[in-house]
Amino acid sequence: MRTTQRLLRSGLTVAATAALPLVLSAPAAVAWGSGISVSTSGTSVSVTTSACPSNGSSFGNASLLSSGQTNFAQGRQMPLTGTSSNQSAAWTGVSPGTFTVIVVCQDGTTAGTQSIIVASTAASTAPATPTISTTVSPSPSRGVMGGLGGAVKDYGTATVVGGGALVVTGTVAAVWFLRRRSKPHRL
Repeated sequence: MRTTQRLLRSGLTVAATAALPLVLSAPAAVAWGSGISVSTSGTSVSVTTSACPSNGSSFGNASLLSSGQTNFAQGRQMPLTGTSSNQSAAWTGVSPGTFTVIVVCQDGTTAGTQSIIVASTAASTAPATPTISTTVSPSPSRGVMGGLGGAVKDYGTATVVGGGALVVTGTVAAVWFLRRRSKPHRL
């Protein structure tokens, strides 16, 4: 009976230890999917990013695709403007509906893709609250994590490696502690 309980306890410990890194890394994997932030106000849609470097004359282009449009060239394209740390584009007079915003940098890489719903404001005088849904797209070469309110924070390789090392260290320490605790103490 004691052997069965010990095996069950160690099996649960191993399962929890194996699942811990997956649980801790899952939100970051989803969050790294988009390097852009899209917002709407009335009939205007804007996009911001910090993922597109300049070649001296251009940062790249953003495209607003309505439902039924499937590639970048079919949408309403706008050039990205701004600085090396923050680029943006905007569209006005956007009719209500579901749209996809795609940002392609001047070097041909896709900074991100997001879907957005522009609500009808004809029924009320106050602007409607937009509904934004994010779709996973190719990520930039470095990890980008979307924060609350569309804030973007870029984590370098050293930060990601350091965080991974902390997760592994914590997992090993937890396994050691639980195994040590489950062994019977002999006098």
